[in-house]
Parts: sequence; C-alpha cells; structure tokens
Amino acid sequence: MPAITASLVAELRAKTDAPMMECKKALTEAEGDLGRAEEILRVKLGNKAGKAASRVTAEGVISASVNGTTGALIEVNCETDFVSKNESFLGFVKSCADLVAAHNPADVAALSALPLAQDGFGPTVEDVRKGLIGKIGENMAIRRFQRYAGGGQLASYLHGTRIGVVVEYTGDEVAAKDVAMHVAAMKPKALATSDVPAELIEIERRVAAEKAAEDSAAAVAAGKPAQSAEIVAKRVDGSVQKFLKEVSLLNQTFVKNDKQTVEQMLKEKATKVAGFTLYVVGEGIEKKVDDFAAEVAAQVAAAKGQ
Repeated sequence: MPAITASLVAELRAKTDAPMMECKKALTEAEGDLGRAEEILRVKLGNKAGKAASRVTAEGVISASVNGTTGALIEVNCETDFVSKNESFLGFVKSCADLVAAHNPADVAALSALPLAQDGFGPTVEDVRKGLIGKIGENMAIRRFQRYAGGGQLASYLHGTRIGVVVEYTGDEVAAKDVAMHVAAMKPKALATSDVPAELIEIERRVAAEKAAEDSAAAVAAGKPAQSAEIVAKRVDGSVQKFLKEVSLLNQTFVKNDKQTVEQMLKEKATKVAGFTLYVVGEGIEKKVDDFAAEVAAQVAAAKGQ
C-alpha cells in the first residue's frame, strides 16, 4: 500500500473540505487512491461541511470561562435550536471559551488555528469545527468573543445557553454577580450615560424630534396653539436624557430593589464595576423565517401547473 503522505491528505482535504483525520482515514481505506477516497468521504459525510458553509447560523450557544482575573465570553452559532443542545457542540463551545481565556487569540481566525482535539477531530479548532459540521450535519460558526485579563475581578452569569454576561469589578463578589444577573435581565447598552454610543443617541434624538413634530401638528389640527421651538427642543432633550438613563447600567433601577439604582446598590456594597460584556445568541443576525403554509400553497400551485 502506498504511503499516506501529508501532501496527499492536504490535497484530499482541499477537494472535499472534510476534516483532516477523516481524509487520512479515507485514504487509508482507499489504499492511497485519491479518487476512491473522495468517494468514501462523499458517502460518509456527503460534503456536509462544504454545503453547509453558506447556511445561516442564527441559533447557538454562549459560554464563559473565568479563572480569577482572567476570563472570556464567547458566542458560537449553529442553524437550529436542536443542535444548540448537542453535547458535542456544547463541548466545542466550552473548549473555545477556555482557549480564548488561556491563549488570548487576536481574532476568530487566530482562535481557529489553536490546537484542539475532540470527537476524533483535530488538530486545530477549525478542524474540529469542520469535523462536527460533517458529523452533525449543520453549519456552525464562531461569531465573537471578549477576553478579560488582569484588570480586576470577574463575575459571570449564564442564563441557560442563550444569554451570557461577564462583569469586571472590584469589591463584593455577591454584588458583582447580582449586577451580572441584572445585565442579563435589563440589557443595558453601556456602563454609564457617557458611554452610550453616539449613533444610538442620534437615533433616539431623531425619534423624539419626529414624535414632538407629530404632537405639535396634532395640537394645531385640534385648534390648539403650536408648541414653540424652545419647548420642542426641551421635549427632545428630555426624551434623550430619559433614554440615556434607561440604557446605562449605573442609572438603571436595580432589579432586586426598585427603590435604588445599580449605582446606589454598588456604593452601598463598596463595589465598583469597570465594565461588562453582554452576549445574546443571534443578536443582530437576520433569521430566515419559513412560512410553511405559503410553501405548501406554492407546491400545490406548481403541481397544478404541470
């Protein structure tokens, strides 16, 4: 039997997009015959990794890895909620979180190149990802991660596998964990009002201005005097200030005590929060919504037209 060289394995992998170890196994079974090995992979995996690469991954899992002052939060997506409960997929996501915390990769590409072996796949994170795509039959993608190291204590909270929070703090651990739970529930956009992104403020200002203009027009139509430009401007500013308080963590009403803000609770506990990361699975990803009734109707209409 001819030797199964690394170049031969690489050539088969390039042609099929199958995991490296699966390519080696197929070549061994085919006694080095590249064409036969490709056929073996097509039977075994059906080129699932290659075909799945273009499908939307709007489901998935959030996982955290915290060890002292070092930690990470990561989101890995898949196509269906069913796969997000798969033990192999969950294990892969947790391993990725641990690798981010331990090795500080610069981006997803750097993380994908780190060593990892799981379920017989490897030797890199990317090899495991592709291997699991072939094994499970769904696309999966590492979307994003955030790492913390050395800046302060860390508290994490996972609400199931769909919402994850890491809070960086100094002070009381219980208070910090309460803040992490609060973030998961109230989903603030920033730590303080001064940290709210300018684009969000501009959107809120436009909405408030349009609402004020509509109200003024309605008043005129009802025979009432139009509001002055000064009053309209004050209304708009008031709406923006209200928005800033609603979306900044420190100004939000604490979920465990509606008589105080998060900032007041933290002061009471001699605790300071330096920052936080909140991930919600699929946030910002456009999901494909299947209309089953419309699909059936279309199939019936097509059948009638034959």
